[in-house]
Amino acid sequence: MTVDYDLLAKTISALTEGETDAVALMATVACEVHHSDDRFDWTGFYRVTEPDVLKIGPYQGGHGCLVIPFERGVCGAAARMGEVQLVPDVDAFPGHIACASTTRSELVLPVRNASGDIIAVFDIDSDQPDAFTQQDADALDAILTAVFAS
Repeated sequence: MTVDYDLLAKTISALTEGETDAVALMATVACEVHHSDDRFDWTGFYRVTEPDVLKIGPYQGGHGCLVIPFERGVCGAAARMGEVQLVPDVDAFPGHIACASTTRSELVLPVRNASGDIIAVFDIDSDQPDAFTQQDADALDAILTAVFAS
């Protein structure tokens, strides 16, 4: 299955219109994105809860790591550098944190509020190697910007 990102963006926009609570927004985005494509094995947010610390937020899939410091793993790299992390092979990523042994590839996007501050990262894991493309990253980044930075 391939994601229809235009439809996904419209659906998420309709579901989140007028909502300002970040956790409610994250829960809705995680659910809609997770169920949009079979490649998405774990889909969710890690929230910035204190300086240089991410804590698990709303997600879909099996258990995730509860706490991730900015200096560790793919999620930490996305938060620390403020850049999308597109990882075709997690075993080749230095310092990868194996929250699930089935994860083969990962896409993590920083989530910014209207002021440009990173408030979370959006993490998608796949049990397939090289599951994500730049198109996935760009489309999801646009959705996250529309929901959280507008």
